[in-house]
Amino acid sequence: MPPTPRSARVGPLHEGGSSTSPLVVTLLLGAEAQARFDRLRAEHFPADRNHLAAHVTLFHALPGDRRDDVDAALAAAAARPPFAVAVTGLQLLGRGVAYRLAAPELSALHAGLAAEFDPWLTRQDRQRLSAHVTVQNKVEPAVARTLRDRLTAEFVPGEVPARGLGLWRYLGGPWEPLVEHLFR
Repeated sequence: MPPTPRSARVGPLHEGGSSTSPLVVTLLLGAEAQARFDRLRAEHFPADRNHLAAHVTLFHALPGDRRDDVDAALAAAAARPPFAVAVTGLQLLGRGVAYRLAAPELSALHAGLAAEFDPWLTRQDRQRLSAHVTVQNKVEPAVARTLRDRLTAEFVPGEVPARGLGLWRYLGGPWEPLVEHLFR
């Protein structure tokens, strides 16, 4: 199928819930890990800006009118066993803090999907994957540094299970869940 011409899109972040609103692809984590990151996010993210559960974004803005193509690619990519993702440390985001994640399987999965989605990728989605879970954002840099230092002092490396891929529609802040493709 031919890609949507870039000139036909209004921009990467269409407002509202129409079929042209961008699609977001995430890595789904195991329930225990998800709950832990959600607790940290609820504790440290400014409440008035915290519209989402903790998440690992793989692609930020795929064209909404390509939902069927994206959904099919995710279903095919999920036909693989679950895998573990290493939580390797903390990352300062300038005005926030995230946990860094790494796994060879995740890098390969992302690269394969990026090749499939290549005609539609935004500049941001063409960048090398820096997998992370943001637990704080939109705060003063000094507040972020303080949290990063505290969480780093408590940090113990570990692994969390990756259980599948999520597809969402961006709604100008919140996201609408569309489908989950669980690893087999």
